[in-house]
Amino acid sequence: MSRRRRRGEACVLSAAGYGELDSVAPNTAAEGRETLVRSRGTESACCSASGAHTDRVPCDEADPMLRSLKSLERYTVSATDGDIGTVADFLMDDSRWTVRYLVVETGGFFQGRQVLITPIAFREIDFSAERFRLSLSMQKVKNSPSINLDLPVSQQHERDFYGYYGYPYYWGYGGLWGMGGYPGAMATGNYQRAPDRPGEPPADRHLRSAKDVEGYHIEGTDGSIGHVKDFVVDDETWEVRYLVVATTNWWPGKSVLIAPEWTTRVSWLDRKVYLGMTREAIKRSPEWSATYPVEHSYEEQLSLHYGGIPGWSSRDRAFERSSVRRMEPPLPPAS
Repeated sequence: MSRRRRRGEACVLSAAGYGELDSVAPNTAAEGRETLVRSRGTESACCSASGAHTDRVPCDEADPMLRSLKSLERYTVSATDGDIGTVADFLMDDSRWTVRYLVVETGGFFQGRQVLITPIAFREIDFSAERFRLSLSMQKVKNSPSINLDLPVSQQHERDFYGYYGYPYYWGYGGLWGMGGYPGAMATGNYQRAPDRPGEPPADRHLRSAKDVEGYHIEGTDGSIGHVKDFVVDDETWEVRYLVVATTNWWPGKSVLIAPEWTTRVSWLDRKVYLGMTREAIKRSPEWSATYPVEHSYEEQLSLHYGGIPGWSSRDRAFERSSVRRMEPPLPPAS
C-alpha cells in the first residue's frame, strides 16, 4: 500500500497534470512535457515522460501544499537558457480567486521591463532554491506582448498573450484552468479538449494585484476586524485557498485564515472585504502562523469552528480534485 508524503520529503509531480503522464498528447508546447520537481527541503527526484519515477512515493499519491504568496516573492524566474528576473507580484482572477500570472521584474536583456508569466509555463518549481524554471526561452519571453502594468490588464491583452504562446484560454469553460483543474495540463495537451470557440470571460472578471489587495479592510457583521496581509495558495492549482487576516487592530499579533467562500462581497472601490460573521467569531478562530504549513488537521479545526455559519458550502467545481486536499464543508447550523 502506498503512503502519503511526509512533510519535508521530496514530492515528484508532472507538469502534465501531476502524475497523469501516460496520456500526454503532443502539441506545440512540447517543452511542457518536462516534469515538475518540487523540493520539500530535503531531496528532489524526477518523473520520466513515461510515468516512471524514482521517488519512493507514487506521483499520483502526492498531496499538494498550501503556501503563502509572500514567501514566493523575490523567487528567481529562469528560462531554459538563463535567468529572466525575480517575482515582484501576482495577478489574481477575482471571479475564481486564482493566481493567473507572476509579475516578473527583469534584467538588462529585457530592458528592465516587467513581464507576465502564466503557471502554464512552469517546468519545475524548486522551493529549496527559491526558483521557478520555465519551459520557455529568454527570447520567447522577451518577444512577448508588452504591457503597461500600471493599468488594468485587459481581456484583449490576455487573448494576445495566450495567442502568442499558443496556449488554450483558461477562461470560458467549466474548470479552473480550461476544462481541467491544473495549469500544467494545458501546456502539454493532457486535458480534455474543449470546443474551438470558448465562452467569453465574465464581464465582471478582473485581474487584481496581490500587493494591491493586501491592506483591504475586513468587515464583519458588527464592525471592522482587521486587514488582508497575505494569501495562502494551493501550489498545484494556484487557487487562493485562504486570505490571511491580520487582526492587530483588535488582538495584537494574531493572524487568522478566511476562505474566499466565506466572504459575502468585496468592494474593490472601497477596498473592503465583507464577511457574514461577527468579530467574536474571528477572535475565537484558530490562530495561524506563517512558521507552520497549513495542514489538514488545521483545516479541520477551521471547519469545525465555522460550522455554524449559515449558508456556507464548499465551492462546486467541474474538474477532477482527487489528488487535491479540500476542506470538508462545515456542518449546517443545528435546527
